[in-house]
Amino acid sequence: MDKSTDNVTILAGVITDILKNYQDKKQEYKALFDIANGYDFSKPTNWVPIRVYIQMCEWIEQNLGRFNLMRIGRNIGESTYDTMLSNKMIVGKCFPIDVMKALIITTQIGVQDPKKRGWEIVSYTDKSVLMRKTQNFNSVLQIGLLDGLIRKSGVMGVKVDFEKEVSKGAEFDEYLITWL
Repeated sequence: MDKSTDNVTILAGVITDILKNYQDKKQEYKALFDIANGYDFSKPTNWVPIRVYIQMCEWIEQNLGRFNLMRIGRNIGESTYDTMLSNKMIVGKCFPIDVMKALIITTQIGVQDPKKRGWEIVSYTDKSVLMRKTQNFNSVLQIGLLDGLIRKSGVMGVKVDFEKEVSKGAEFDEYLITWL
């Protein structure tokens, strides 16, 4: 996977979504908040270098653990779903595949990348979707994001597992999302 970050930016709203989980511990987690210093978060549509997101996720994983990233990812997934609804990318009750198609578009809008990296649908059935992550997003946070998105579609028994992992030598992270 191409992990370059040159000229890649992400919407400030994503960074804000991460930091809001720790507002009550701002002094205790000063190093986390310092990563975001110097950037304009007054509007969620401002652009921030993706390396800020990457550094924040690394800090959280090293200092607070993987579960924290999954929880943040689930929150971001739920707010992303609401954004998809308000922008009419999906409507009311929809199928998980519709949500994943909307995720691809949402990522294209929310990340400026000259290489056009983001998400791809590898395959799907009526009870699963296999997604490939081609952008340099944190792998663990994405488990929560996918979980939060799919749950909002109304299906039950959601499970998100790695099918392939960059950390284990795969070219890309692939996530198998299943439900009952």
